[in-house]
Amino acid sequence: MGNIGEVCMCKRILKQQTSEKGDVPFYKIGTFGKVPNSFISKELFYKYKEKYNYPVTGEVLISASGTIGRAVIYDGKEAYFQDSNIVWIKNDESQVLNKYLYYYYQIAKWNVAEGGTIQRLYNDNLRKTLIPIPYPSDRQKSLAEQHRIVSILDKFDTLVNSISEGLPKEIELRRKQYEYYREQLLSFRH
Repeated sequence: MGNIGEVCMCKRILKQQTSEKGDVPFYKIGTFGKVPNSFISKELFYKYKEKYNYPVTGEVLISASGTIGRAVIYDGKEAYFQDSNIVWIKNDESQVLNKYLYYYYQIAKWNVAEGGTIQRLYNDNLRKTLIPIPYPSDRQKSLAEQHRIVSILDKFDTLVNSISEGLPKEIELRRKQYEYYREQLLSFRH
């Protein structure tokens, strides 16, 4: 992954810079992808956002500690992320789509550092992670295939995770299946 972009993280936020209520959510490793329980001031947020690394909408944030590899696509809303525990690849989408990375992160074999009490994914481990890219010698064909893969996975994700969309479709399929078998079982034509 080191060939597709640099590993980035937000500037360190100290405990005394956070509060239980506030302006901008501060996601720590325990609240990453969930509901925040810490906040920072807007002043600190804007100062750090302008001066230090900060994700761009669509980039994929990764947990690098605890539950390794949990991925969240940054939605562009004001939020700040715990340094070194939540990282992202400053990705060049002319090579690899962020959404393709997001799906790959779900199955990646992370080269996790051993020996500590908490598992950790260091930047060097992340850089050395291999990621399969379709048609690597043909960028246009590669991006087209990545789009196709993402489109298919998006549809599956919607079916699996969306109650409002996936469940009614599943119910309709089961109803048709039931009607088919009912017809077969109650049809005594020979």
